[in-house]
Order: sequence, then structure tokens, then C-alpha cells
Amino acid sequence: MRRRYSVVVAVAVLALAPIAAHAQGTSQFTGVVTDNTGGILPGVTIEASSPALIEGSRVAITDGTGRYLLVDLRPGTYTITFTLPGFSTVLVENQELPGGFTATVDAVLSVGALEETVTVSGEAPVVDVQSISQAEVLDREVLDAIPTGRNLQSTAQLIPGVKMNRPEVGLTTAAQQTYMSVHGMSTRQTTVTVDGQLVMTAGGDGGVQNYNNQLAAQEMVYETSGISAETSTGGVRISMIPREGGNTHSGQNYFGFADASFQGDNFSERLRDRGLNSTESIDYVYDLNV
Repeated sequence: MRRRYSVVVAVAVLALAPIAAHAQGTSQFTGVVTDNTGGILPGVTIEASSPALIEGSRVAITDGTGRYLLVDLRPGTYTITFTLPGFSTVLVENQELPGGFTATVDAVLSVGALEETVTVSGEAPVVDVQSISQAEVLDREVLDAIPTGRNLQSTAQLIPGVKMNRPEVGLTTAAQQTYMSVHGMSTRQTTVTVDGQLVMTAGGDGGVQNYNNQLAAQEMVYETSGISAETSTGGVRISMIPREGGNTHSGQNYFGFADASFQGDNFSERLRDRGLNSTESIDYVYDLNV
């Protein structure tokens, strides 16, 4: 009976965990819709469309306070349309939405003909005023450009506030006892997820990390403070958001390789005289991402 009860509890936890975690890897739009006198407008239809959504678009309707919320959105570039019969249509184009971000997009509708459309150019959001978490988002362009090893330990070195126990240079250490911490927390408090799913050891020890295919991530989000209650630890939280969905077919390949011939040697006669016999050298290191 005791064993059966444990199995039931374990299954229940596994069933519920993805629901709580999934929301942390996604983004959302929110805002208020008013008329040109400042009055709130309930019943406005808001449609957010993007190639990042496999279904093409998501729809929400403003409530009695004129507010709306579009949740569970993938990072990408969106076009947001605000429509209400008897009012002009407002079209917000090229609105960037980072991963793990709540973007506020308000709209003002004027009384006008049904065919009238006001087009607004969207701006990249700078501050998330809806949540209190401190997060750094590394999008695909940044991940491809930065001169680091292509793993979560290398990129963590670029995040303000994250402390590494040893440098990670070009995959020379990677997941081999390369730990990260923040605000003095234990390295075991690190949380790593892919699309909201925990990818650490089964023991929940964040110090035991993993290798990952960085090309599979559209964005990597490093949260260092104000992390939501769904996460049971207070250390660094890393969310890898996969490159999935959408209706555009594309591919990318990356291969990196190094051996001892790529490595400099600072072994000198002075060091030999002091008793040093040799220096460390690379046997071989390779990284293949598809």
C-alpha cells in the first residue's frame, strides 16, 4: 500500500510539473484599449499574428476594464490588430516579443469608418513592467555572434550577477564541474529547463548540469532574481526556449573543433627550473550542432 501510494504521488507530481513550468518559458502581451477621449473600450478584439506561431495567430477580447491578455506566446515578431465595430482599426506592426517577457501594448481607437486603419510601428520592449523578475534574454542573433563556447555555462559568464566557480573557455570544461551561482546561493540552487521541463539530474541538484545543442534554442533566458513561485530554488534559473513552430522551413549547422595544435604553450626554462614538468594541453574537443 505504501509503495502504491508513492507511485500515485510521483505520477501526480510529474503530471502537474509541466503545467507550472511551461508558463515560464513563454511570453505574453497585455495592455489597455481606450477611445480618443480616454474612455475604456470593452469587447475589442485583439489578434496577434506571427510566423513564430504554428497556428498563425492568437485572439483575445478586452474585459470590462478595457484590459486584455494574450498568453503562451512564442518569442518572435508580431503584428497586433485591434478592432471594434464603429471604430477605426489599429494595426501595430513589427512588435518584438522576447522570451519570458510580458510586453505592454496599449491602443487608442477613434470613431471612424469600418475600412479605416491606423498603422503603428511597434517598438522593441525595453522594460517588463508586469513582472518583478530580473532576466537577461539572449536571442538567436546574440547566441550566434558572441565569441564563447556554445553551451549554457559559457554564456552564463556574460550575465551580470552570475558568478562562475571557474572560467569556461571554448568547451574546455563545459558541464565538467563548472558551476554558477547568484546572490551567494549554493550552486545546487541552479535550475535548468528546456521548454519548461527540468533537464537536471533526477536528484534535483542544479550543480549537476548537462550538455545541450545550442542551435536548438531560439532564446536563452537567465533569471537571477524575483523568480516566480513555480521555481523551488533561489539560484540562477536558465530557460532554453526551443526553435519550434512556425511555417518557415530552415536549417543551420555548426561544427567546432580544437586539439593541442590550436593551443599556445607558455612552458619556459624558468618554469622547468622551478620543478614544473609540463603544462596542461587539449587532447581534442569538438561540438556539433544541427
